[in-house]
Amino acid sequence: MPTPSLIRDEDALRALIGTPNPLVVSKIADRLNDLTRQLVERSPFLCLATSSADGSCDVSPRGDAPGFVRILDERTLLVPDRPGNRIADALRNILANPHVGLLFLIPGVDDTFRVNGRAALTDDADLLAPSAVAASVPKLGILVEIDEAYTQCAKALIRSDLWNPDGHVDRAELPSGGEILRAVRGDDLDAARYDRERAERYARREGLY
Repeated sequence: MPTPSLIRDEDALRALIGTPNPLVVSKIADRLNDLTRQLVERSPFLCLATSSADGSCDVSPRGDAPGFVRILDERTLLVPDRPGNRIADALRNILANPHVGLLFLIPGVDDTFRVNGRAALTDDADLLAPSAVAASVPKLGILVEIDEAYTQCAKALIRSDLWNPDGHVDRAELPSGGEILRAVRGDDLDAARYDRERAERYARREGLY
């Protein structure tokens, strides 16, 4: 591969892409209001971006019924930590570097909502109790103090046509989780059994809460 031309500083970047419209910049707030809080309350899914002390980055999905992210006040959110794979990249990153970014999506809506802020982990039982599902209270929650909150324009979702069911992909057309795991491990893992047992656990909703 030939060595690509690289952009090294903001002056070069701005010369290429220009500067933002002042109207766009004016939408950035440091808290929620009666309108933007609805974008959090109606969202069943978000992407959480974190980075470690050395700058290594991670993005992880978080999802549940709409309203799973609780608004404690106009500048504070609580994201319940549901059971996952226990690698805990995002949680470990927050311990080392509190700066986080959240991107909220609402099915069928092309606008997304961005929150940038500082996070902390909590195991406060009283605070977490309202986030219980089927009597299962999360062990941890992510408290996010909002520094920036604003809507993201719809261009990416319009270009991707994300919500159009005609573009949905049949999962069977792609390699399964078990097949990918076997390829990564380089051994004789029984991929079909792995996929079957995982599907059965999900069907029982085992380990979701």
